[in-house]
Amino acid sequence: MRVFVTGATGLLGSNIVNAFLTAGHAVKALARTPAKTAGLYVSGDVTVVQGDLGAIGGFAGQLAGCDLLVHAAAYFREYYAPGDHWDRLYRTNVDGTREILSAAADHGVAKVVYISTSGLIGPPASGNVSDETTPPGRRTHQNLYFRSKLLAEEAITEWSRTHATPVMHILPGWMFGPGDTGPTGSGRMVLDFLARKLPAIAPGHASVVDARDVAAAVVRAAERGRSGERYIVAGRPATLREIVETLARVSGIPAPRLRLPYFAMLGFAYVSKFVGRVTGAPVLVTPEAIRTLQENYDVSSAKAERELGATFRPLEETLRDEIAWFRQRQVH
Repeated sequence: MRVFVTGATGLLGSNIVNAFLTAGHAVKALARTPAKTAGLYVSGDVTVVQGDLGAIGGFAGQLAGCDLLVHAAAYFREYYAPGDHWDRLYRTNVDGTREILSAAADHGVAKVVYISTSGLIGPPASGNVSDETTPPGRRTHQNLYFRSKLLAEEAITEWSRTHATPVMHILPGWMFGPGDTGPTGSGRMVLDFLARKLPAIAPGHASVVDARDVAAAVVRAAERGRSGERYIVAGRPATLREIVETLARVSGIPAPRLRLPYFAMLGFAYVSKFVGRVTGAPVLVTPEAIRTLQENYDVSSAKAERELGATFRPLEETLRDEIAWFRQRQVH
């Protein structure tokens, strides 16, 4: 099988490329900056295609001859960068998704795996665990990234009414792991911890998953996923305290002793965001991220485990491998 992967230098995208290469497939990896792919992939039949979702016509011809499109590219910088990002979020995550699906269909691509987010899943009507059938909640509409992905999903549903191409949806949890070139918000947190820049442990929890486990589920979705179906691949719930204490165990660096309550952490996030807006420096933590981590329910990956054979490695293994990857590449 020949696979076209967008977002191929990101945390998940790079691991998706490696998962397909390891399975013996040929991959075309879309990268805005091809130099970032150096040393990122395992050996195999991989072709790096330079391109950007803002100019799909510039690389659309490379989709010809591919059997599968894995659309992992997305814009999500509002988590930790200053400024209003809605226009770019919509243009990339909604318009870009609609356009690349049409380009894939025009060039004969047989099926699509779309990377969404478990942030589309709202609180359950009863209990404390949600699944793929649970409708969006308040956080989906308040968080601009989640809202853009919800609109992208709606655009795919509308697109599918006039196109026969099967589309499977993968909804990851909060991803960690090696290959975080960005880095993402989770990678930035790990790097800040290693640099002893993490001032305190915030309250909150999330479903945490290794990007390599999500990538493995993507390969299986391409092989046996059902068109139009959502598959939550979110891993296991963990508190921020558990994540930080695990980082301390695997790195040998002491965890911060300070524990901040929610409103104190939210105030710190607003200050951090204001300083970032004034100086242009990266934001340590945003109010959006703090609010997202306060939801008191979990999401179930049971369907992906049952239908795709999804498995999840221990958090300690994920963080140990991520730290080793950062140190090997001397990322700070």
